[in-house]
Amino acid sequence: MTIPLFLPRRRFLKTGGSAALVAAVPFIVRPAHAGRLLTPTPSQAEGPFYPVRLPMDHDADLLRNGHLIYSLGQPAWVEGTVVDLRGQPVSGAVVEIWQCDEDGRYHHPGDGGRADPAFQGFGRMQVGRDGAYRFRTIRPARYGSRTPHIHFKVRLGAQELLTTQLYVEGDPGNERDFLWRRLSADGRRAITVPFSPDGSDVRARFPIVVAL
Repeated sequence: MTIPLFLPRRRFLKTGGSAALVAAVPFIVRPAHAGRLLTPTPSQAEGPFYPVRLPMDHDADLLRNGHLIYSLGQPAWVEGTVVDLRGQPVSGAVVEIWQCDEDGRYHHPGDGGRADPAFQGFGRMQVGRDGAYRFRTIRPARYGSRTPHIHFKVRLGAQELLTTQLYVEGDPGNERDFLWRRLSADGRRAITVPFSPDGSDVRARFPIVVAL
């Protein structure tokens, strides 16, 4: 639908233009109903391989580490919003992710330091007023006996709001994973999401709810 540049607001609403405008926005955060709070995203263990020192390059694109480009694995977009229990965006929150490379290696001395140098392995970004985040990475790979997963941490200033892990819906390793099995059915649904085809990539949508 073509929207006239100077269409009066009342006429624009009658034409249904507002619905079309909302549909074009990629992230719409709707507050919880009055008196009803959202359920926080389940927390999970940080694990042993949070970086000892942050890499020089720790932006939101894990497929580029400095001048190196990582070409293994399935390229993926992982995106979502960070909201509070009322459904309001947590503006200024910092989202961090870290994961192993396609061969199951972390950038950490405790994992032998054998991760592919082209894979950044860790990313960090600050969300804006809409609470949205987006990372370029790979579909998580299996690490040892663990099912594929991506580690997440959310901070607001000096406060650590959440540490959790994101799992791949339908992965056969989930049922054998000791951390995934400890979750309730609702907890599993909250942090286990599909990685859906998107051209030559895959895309995962992971909404995060934190308690302030």
